[in-house]
Amino acid sequence: MKLSVIGAGYVGLTTAACLAQIGHDVFCSESDVEKLAKLQSGIMPFFEPNLEDVIKGVCNAGRLTFGSTEEAIAWGTVIFICVGTPPLANGDADLSSIENAARTIAKRASGYRLVIEKSTVPVQTGSQLRKYLAANRTNGLKYDVASNPEFLREGSSVEDFLHPERIVVGVDSPSAEEILREIYQPVISQSFTCPIHPNCAKRNEPVFLVTDTGSAELIKHASNSFLAMKISFINMVANLCETVGADVTKVAQGMGLDSRIGPSFLNPGIGFGGFCFPKDVQAFIRIAEKAGCDFALLREVEKINQGRIGHLVEKVRNELWVIRGKKIAVWGLAFKPNTDDVRFAPSIALIESLLSEGAKVSAYDPEAMDKAKAVLPNITYCSDPYKAAEGTEAIVVVTEWDEFRRIAWTRIKSVIERPLIIDGRNMLDAKVVADQGFQYVSVGRPSVIPAEARSAEREGPVLAAQDQTAGAMAD
Repeated sequence: MKLSVIGAGYVGLTTAACLAQIGHDVFCSESDVEKLAKLQSGIMPFFEPNLEDVIKGVCNAGRLTFGSTEEAIAWGTVIFICVGTPPLANGDADLSSIENAARTIAKRASGYRLVIEKSTVPVQTGSQLRKYLAANRTNGLKYDVASNPEFLREGSSVEDFLHPERIVVGVDSPSAEEILREIYQPVISQSFTCPIHPNCAKRNEPVFLVTDTGSAELIKHASNSFLAMKISFINMVANLCETVGADVTKVAQGMGLDSRIGPSFLNPGIGFGGFCFPKDVQAFIRIAEKAGCDFALLREVEKINQGRIGHLVEKVRNELWVIRGKKIAVWGLAFKPNTDDVRFAPSIALIESLLSEGAKVSAYDPEAMDKAKAVLPNITYCSDPYKAAEGTEAIVVVTEWDEFRRIAWTRIKSVIERPLIIDGRNMLDAKVVADQGFQYVSVGRPSVIPAEARSAEREGPVLAAQDQTAGAMAD
């Protein structure tokens, strides 16, 4: 099929590339002239595992083309709208890019078009799209509007698109459902050639769920908000564990063994970030408020998450006593591993808080440093984690890059001022780190002191007893 995708961000570019991969002819548009020029020259605008290889393959095969929005609208009978919906100051989603796309479709398209919301939008956006197209069409446009929410995780978006657990489509006409089934049939049947095998093993056929448009729109916001709620819940459990001396990882493990709960998103730490969860929680709260529903639960989820940065800074303060003038290393800037995205990343708020208290921050991230420099110009960026650790009195782990699990701790210990690790993601093995001579502080677990300190603690009572015995003999 000839398909058009409006918007070449994380969602749009992945959608365009993967639709081409499963056999369709796709035209992807981008309004940012500089970004469009890069794409037309084969340059990726962001880091996403496997995506660049897929794009090269489908472009070389002639199944993916980049150009303007006007060209995209003329190209495809089916138009996926994948533009950004960033949060406004009041938490509402900014739908101006959605409206701009609708305006261009209404004025430029003729004949039949299936217009598909792929962007994350508030419920009833589909209804608004229909009204707008009806009021502004000029060339005899006939159309259907459908919702097809994306469930792509940054860092694994290609795998998520090609091997999803579910495909949700919200439609209000049989013809729209039929077209969407045809589009996704290779994914439903898993009959395409996987471009990243064996890293992306084939799975069972996904569920193809058909709903009305409004229900599909709600599914996306409800899903992300529920996952955010699980994260905030386990972070509050972590706070309780710290108070009573329990281990939150064991608590989470025990909870996750219940099939009704499951282990996913029960990882305590510095809190959720990125461009999806924070804005989707805010948007869902506003959606509920406008409908007369007081979603106080989600406001508390948001409040808990916002408090995680202060909680971690307090850990740093407890260990260093005074932060001013101290050199601190931050490992990880992206909001999650396998991406270079720093939008709403916890690292940004953490570093800003440390700087406000007078700390000197050196940072390292394998992918996100270029983007972080635009937001945090006044810190030292280093070529590797060892350089970042030089002369520091604390290393704060913020992003779960596998590289940090393979650190040569003896090398780190030789360059640091103080052997202190504050793990904001609980990703490191506490015993391994402590056995290498580091004090290890994490979230929701008792701190672990270095091996030599533990040995000294064990020897202390013995030496004291020997002293008492020697004194008694002297008497």
